[in-house]
Amino acid sequence: QMGKKLDPADLELYQRTEEVLHYVWDPIGVAKSPMARDEYHGYLPQVFSLLKDEASAEEVARYLESIATERMGFNANLQQAREVAELLLEWKEVIDEKHSSSRSHG
Repeated sequence: QMGKKLDPADLELYQRTEEVLHYVWDPIGVAKSPMARDEYHGYLPQVFSLLKDEASAEEVARYLESIATERMGFNANLQQAREVAELLLEWKEVIDEKHSSSRSHG
């Protein structure tokens, strides 16, 4: 659980990040098994905060890559980590865009 309550934009970004990691990144290959839905949840907060800190696709990809190779013991697949990172950044942009109109400025 995240300690502080997320605003709607952050909440949406968090959910999208979770989905992208599970369905797109999915190094373990559990995307088709709902029981394993929490397989990547340990890495979610870190990926999320990278996105919130305006990390580049490069940085996000490197983090994903390090998890896959160091923690999960898979061979490096930077190409895929890179695609996932770019997808996450796209989502962030879409969500920021969508919610910025509803946020009050000032």
